[in-house]
Amino acid sequence: MKELYSLLRTQQYSGRGIILGATPKGKAAIAYFIMGRSASSRARRFMRMGDDLVIKYTADRDPEHAELIVYSPLRMLGSTVIVTNGDQTDTVYDALVLGGSFESALATRCFEPDPPHFTARISGLVTFDECEPSFELSVLKAADPEGLTCSRQFFRYEKQPGVAHYIHTYMGGTQVLKTFEGEPHEVGVCEDIDEFTDAVWNGINDDNKVALYVRFIDPATMEYTDRLINKYE
Repeated sequence: MKELYSLLRTQQYSGRGIILGATPKGKAAIAYFIMGRSASSRARRFMRMGDDLVIKYTADRDPEHAELIVYSPLRMLGSTVIVTNGDQTDTVYDALVLGGSFESALATRCFEPDPPHFTARISGLVTFDECEPSFELSVLKAADPEGLTCSRQFFRYEKQPGVAHYIHTYMGGTQVLKTFEGEPHEVGVCEDIDEFTDAVWNGINDDNKVALYVRFIDPATMEYTDRLINKYE
């Protein structure tokens, strides 16, 4: 967990992040976090809604571009888990209900309409086949500085005990945030959900972190344990 903690500590502003993988004993491990620099981005908290996760906006006035900061980060469809950084969670969910796929759903979406950053849409999918989890990650990002074209990247991973993969929206920057680039980071996962949660939460930049959700799923029973942390209660 030291390597994951160290990686997160080097990222002053990674924006939003998804970590998908497996514990050493084979449980599916999912983590999603959000960060915020503006008052509206920080006026958010995670809430459980049944087996799903939602974002609640806590400020008195409605935010600008509410659709970009208030959404369902995690939804379950049977034994499938969808986790994303935007309302494409619902796009993927609806497509799967109709027999579509993760890739076909995201082919209808692109990066967020927030120039000059053109924030990437990052998404993950966890599926279970004969009690074995597998993982898909996607990054939809601008292929040019003007945001005229979209690059769609997809990554698929079979279960590797003790290994997860991590994607995030930003690589840093000040006035114009740099978009995630390269392949997902390979990181370690431990068996203890509290140790894992602490490593992620304590690794995220203290000034900008807002909320974290972690879920470990037993693939034999689909029972799960989870942890939820909100910086601004």
